[in-house]
Amino acid sequence: MAAPRSWVLWSFCCRGWSRVLPSCRLPGLRSSWPRGPLGARPLSQEKRATETHFGFETVSEEEKGGKVYQVFESVAKKYDVMNDMMSLGIHRVWKDLLLWKMRPFPGTQLLDVAGGTGLAWVLGDAEELPFDDDKFDVYTIAFGIRNVTHIDRALQEAHRVLKPGGRFLCLEFSQVNNPLVSRLYDVYSFQVIPVLGEVIAGDWKSYQYLVESIRQFPSQEEFKEMIEDAGFQKVTYENLTSGIVAIHSGFKL
Repeated sequence: MAAPRSWVLWSFCCRGWSRVLPSCRLPGLRSSWPRGPLGARPLSQEKRATETHFGFETVSEEEKGGKVYQVFESVAKKYDVMNDMMSLGIHRVWKDLLLWKMRPFPGTQLLDVAGGTGLAWVLGDAEELPFDDDKFDVYTIAFGIRNVTHIDRALQEAHRVLKPGGRFLCLEFSQVNNPLVSRLYDVYSFQVIPVLGEVIAGDWKSYQYLVESIRQFPSQEEFKEMIEDAGFQKVTYENLTSGIVAIHSGFKL
C-alpha cells in the first residue's frame, strides 16, 4: 500500500540480507551498511547454531531464514490473490484498521518492516535494523513477525529505532477465543488453505507452513508480555474476527 507523499515511509523487508536493492538505492545508505545520513549500521556475522521451529518442523536457527525466504519467493506472484481467497478479502479490512490506529500526520517518520513496498525499500535483517537509534515515529509490521527467527530481538530492535514517544504496531495472526470458531478455523486452515495454495499458487507446502507457523506463534497475552519485555509501555491488543488476528500496540516512553 503506497503512503501519501506527506509521510516518510521506509518499507523494510526482513529477509536477513545485508544489502540494498540496486534499483532502490537510498542516499547515504550503501550496501556495506556504514553509518551515514540514514543511520545505517553494520550487520553482525554471529549466529547461534541452536534449534527453532519452521512451522511444525524443527530446524537450526541458521536454516530458518533461508526456508522462510524460499516460502515467500515461491508464493510472491500469487501472494495478493491468495490473501484475498484465504480471507475472503477480510485481510484488507484488518490492514485498514491498522492504518486507522496509526493515524499518521504530515512529516511522520514511518518504518514498515516485512512490507516489501513503500517510498523507499531496503533489504536487511529485522533482528539488526540498519538504522540509528531514535529515528522513527512509528514502527509497523503486518503478518511478518512470526516468521522472524528471534522475535525478542526483532522487538528490541523496534524499540531501539523508535524515537521516545514512538509507537509500535503489529498486526499478526493469533489465537481464536471462541471454541466453535476455533474448531471451524482449524478445519479450514489445515484442510482448505493448503489445497487453495496448490490450486492457485501451485504450492501446497508453503501454505502448510503458513497455517503451522500461526499455531506456533505466542498467544495474545504471551506476545503482549514479550513486547513489554522489550521495553515498551502501555502495551495493549485488540482481537479482530474472534482473535484470528490481533493488533498489538506499545509505546517507547
